[in-house]
Amino acid sequence: MSVQRPVQDPPRKASMVGERRPLIDGVDKVRGRAEYTADFILPNALVGRIYRSPYSHAEVRNVDISEALKLPGVVAIITGDECDVPYGILPIAQNEYPIARDKVRYRGEPVAAVAAVDEATAEQALRLIRMDVNELPSYQDPRKARKADAVDLHDDRPGNLERDVHTEFGDVEAGLAKADIVRQASFDCAEVTHMHMEPHASLAEYDVDRDRITLRSVTQVPYYVHKRVAQCMGMEESQVRVIKPFIGGGFGARTETLNFEIITCLLARAARGTVRMKLSREETFLTHRGRPRTLIDMKIGMTTDGRITACDCKAEQVGGAYGGYGIITILYAGALLNAIYDIPAVKYDGYRIYANTPPCGAMRGHGTVDVRHAFESLVDQMAEELGLDPFEVRRRNFIKPPMRTINELVVNTYGLPDCMDWVEAESGWKERWGKLPAGKGLGMACSHYISGAAKPVHWTGEPHAVVNLKLDFDGGITVLTGAADIGQGSSTILAQVVGEVLGLDFDRLTVIANDSRITPKDNGSYSSRVTYMVGNAALEAAENLKTILVAAAARKLDATPEDIECLGEVYRVAGSQDHGIPYKDVVIEALTESGTITVKGTFTVPREFQGGKFRGAGVGPSMGYSYAATVVEVTVCEITGQVTVDKVWVAHDCGYALNPLSVEGQVQGGVWMGLGQALSEETRYHKGLPIGANILDYRVPTIVESPDIKVKIVESMDPNGPFGAKEASEAPLACMLPAVANAIHDAIGARIANTPLTPDRVLAANQKHQRSLSKSASKGAA
Repeated sequence: MSVQRPVQDPPRKASMVGERRPLIDGVDKVRGRAEYTADFILPNALVGRIYRSPYSHAEVRNVDISEALKLPGVVAIITGDECDVPYGILPIAQNEYPIARDKVRYRGEPVAAVAAVDEATAEQALRLIRMDVNELPSYQDPRKARKADAVDLHDDRPGNLERDVHTEFGDVEAGLAKADIVRQASFDCAEVTHMHMEPHASLAEYDVDRDRITLRSVTQVPYYVHKRVAQCMGMEESQVRVIKPFIGGGFGARTETLNFEIITCLLARAARGTVRMKLSREETFLTHRGRPRTLIDMKIGMTTDGRITACDCKAEQVGGAYGGYGIITILYAGALLNAIYDIPAVKYDGYRIYANTPPCGAMRGHGTVDVRHAFESLVDQMAEELGLDPFEVRRRNFIKPPMRTINELVVNTYGLPDCMDWVEAESGWKERWGKLPAGKGLGMACSHYISGAAKPVHWTGEPHAVVNLKLDFDGGITVLTGAADIGQGSSTILAQVVGEVLGLDFDRLTVIANDSRITPKDNGSYSSRVTYMVGNAALEAAENLKTILVAAAARKLDATPEDIECLGEVYRVAGSQDHGIPYKDVVIEALTESGTITVKGTFTVPREFQGGKFRGAGVGPSMGYSYAATVVEVTVCEITGQVTVDKVWVAHDCGYALNPLSVEGQVQGGVWMGLGQALSEETRYHKGLPIGANILDYRVPTIVESPDIKVKIVESMDPNGPFGAKEASEAPLACMLPAVANAIHDAIGARIANTPLTPDRVLAANQKHQRSLSKSASKGAA
C-alpha cells in the first residue's frame, strides 16, 4: 500500500507593509504590563517635589530653605544656586534655568526642589520655604508686553520680542494690484495645551561611586534630554544614561528637555541617591509647551475666477516666558503658507513675543495650525463673495509637482486633488452645501504638513537617523532604535519595514527603543520624522542584513548570491523546484566564524531638500509633504450657540500606508485634537494664574462629543519615503478649525474669527448677524 504525501504549498514570503497590523506593544498596554515612568518604584527612592513661584514676574532677593532643611526626613533641598547653566532646545535660544535664579517670569516657575523620604514630608517642606522678592509688572497680553515702558522679561530681548521674521517671495504689492478683490481679516486663536493622558514624571538614579546619572523620563527626545542633563550638571555626556519607558502621549509637549527632568537629576546628585518625581496634572499644565495664542492679520488677493494672486500675512505669537521652540514656531507659521497652493507672491511678518505665562513650544501641527485656519477661512469668505464653490477655488490654485515653491520647498507628490474629490463626493457636497435646514451646515478646508524637518535642531554632521539590527544564534532580529514610540506606533512601523525586506513576521522581530547605553542616537519623535527618516534607516539596515543572509544561503546552496531568492523562512535558488533551506540554517551559516551580526542603516536628508539660503530657510523644508482635505457637518443651536459636530469626512495623503490601521488611528486623533481646539480648548490666566488647569475644566472632547469620522487614505507614493510613505498624523489637524468655522457660517450665516468657537461667541456672532440682516431688510423696505 502506497502512502500519498500531502502536497506542500510553495514557500511564501511574509507580507508586512500595507497590512492592517495591530501595534506590537498593544497587548502589553491593554493587559497592564506596560511600564510607564511613574510605575518604576525603586528601593530607597526619595520623593521629589518642586516649590513654585506664587509670582508672575519678580526679582528674587532670597529663597529661604533653612526651616525646611530642619524637617526630619528631608534629605536635600536645592535652589537656583545649584545650576548656573541655562538650557533650551535651540542652541541659539537657551535662556531658561532648571530652577529660577535672579528672576521668576511666570507663576508656577520652579524656585526650589525637595527630596524627602515620603510625600507628606516633601509637601510639608515646601510649605516651610519662603521667598523674598521685588515684584515687577506682569504681562499676559502681547500688546501690553510690547509697550515702550514695559519691563523686559529678558535683558537681551528689548521690547519683549524674542524674534521677528520678515520675508517676501514674489511681488506681493503687484499681486494684490492684479487681483479683482482684496480682502483682509483678523483672527485671534487661543493658546491651547496638549492634554496627554500621562502626567509628567521622571526617575533619576545617581551613582555616587562612579559619578554617573541614569534618568528615566517621559520624553519624546531622549537624545536632546541627554545633552541638556549633561550640560546643566557639568558632566561628560558619557556619564549620563537616558531611558525612555512607555509613554502615554506627547503631541509635542515632550519634544524639548523640560525643567523637572533636569531638576530630578540635580536632586538625585544632591541627595546622593535616587529621586522619583511625579508631577500633578496642574504641574503638568504649568510645564506646558503648548500652542501659543496667535493674532493674525491675513490679506489675500483673488481674481473673479478664483485664482489667488498674492497673500500678505502678519502673525503675533504669545510665546510665554522663555525661548523654547519659539524661533522655529514663528518661522513655520510663515514657511508653510506655501507648498499647498500655487501662490505667486507671499509676504510674511512674524513676531514672537515674551509674556509672563508658562512657556509655549511645539504642538501637533507645529506652527501651522492657526495661520492655516486664518487662510482657509478667508479663502472661503472670498469664494462666497465671488459666487464660487469653495472646492473649485482651491482646485484653481493646485500646485503641479514635482516643483520647487517660491520659498525653496521641494514638493514631489501631491495627493490633495484626490483628497478633495473623495470628501466632496462622500459628503454629498454638491447636493447639500448651502441647502441644509436652518441651523445645519457643511464646511470644508485643506491643510498639509512636513514629513520630518530637513535640518535637525542640533546640526552635528551625523546622519539624521540610525538603526542597528542584531542577529544572533536564536534567529531573532533585534531592531535597535533611538526613536521614541510615544503611542503613535513608530516601533511597529520599524518592525514592519524590517520584516518586509527580510520576509519575516513579528515573531522573529524585537524592537528596543530607547536606551542611550544600548540604542543608537536618534534625534527623536517630532515633526513627523520617524516613519520617513527612521523608516528609511531601518530599510537600509534590513537590506544590509539581507545581503549577508543571501550570501550565506548562496554558500549553502552552491550558487551565486544573484541566484538566491529570499522568501523569509526559506531561501532557495530562484526558479528551482526544490523547497530550499530553512531560514534558521541560513542564520547558522551566516554566524559561522563571525558570531553575532550587527548591521547598520542610516538616513540623511540630501542637501537639495534642505531649503534655500535666506535667513530662516532651514525651517519648512522637508523631503515629503502630506495633504488633507476635510468636510464637516454641524448643527448649531440658534438659542444657546452650542455647536455639535455631526460627521467628519477626512482624506489624508500619507504617500503609502505602511499600516492602514495605524494611519486611520492617527488621522482620527488629529481630527479629534483639531475639534478640541476649534470648539472648546483654551488655556486662560488670571493675573498669571492658570484657570482650569485640570482635565475637568480644560474642555477636551470626550467620546460623547466625538462625531462619526470617516477616513480615506490617499496614496501618492512618495519617491523618497520608505515604500512610498509620508507622514500620517499632523496634516489632518489644521484643516479642522476652518472647516468647523466654515460649517457654522453655512448653518447660521455668521463668520467667527476667534477660536475656540464656544457657545457664547457663536451666540454673539449670530445675534450680530441677525441684527445686520434686520437693518438690511429695513433699508430695503424703505
